Amino acid sequence: MGIKDQFQDKAQELKDKAQKTQQGAKEQASSRSQQAKAKKSQTQQQMDDIRDEADDSWD
Repeated sequence: MGIKDQFQDKAQELKDKAQKTQQGAKEQASSRSQQAKAKKSQTQQQMDDIRDEADDSWD
């Protein structure tokens, strides 16, 4: 195996590693986004419930 082949192999290895790292980061960001949306929905529901209770107490 020549030096050129070694460099090409190493370049391909680094490219694959970078792609896996990038994909992992995307998946992690997506997961965090979904968690944030779920938490926001839960918080919004709690706020709506509090408003409903307040409205009921004024009636």
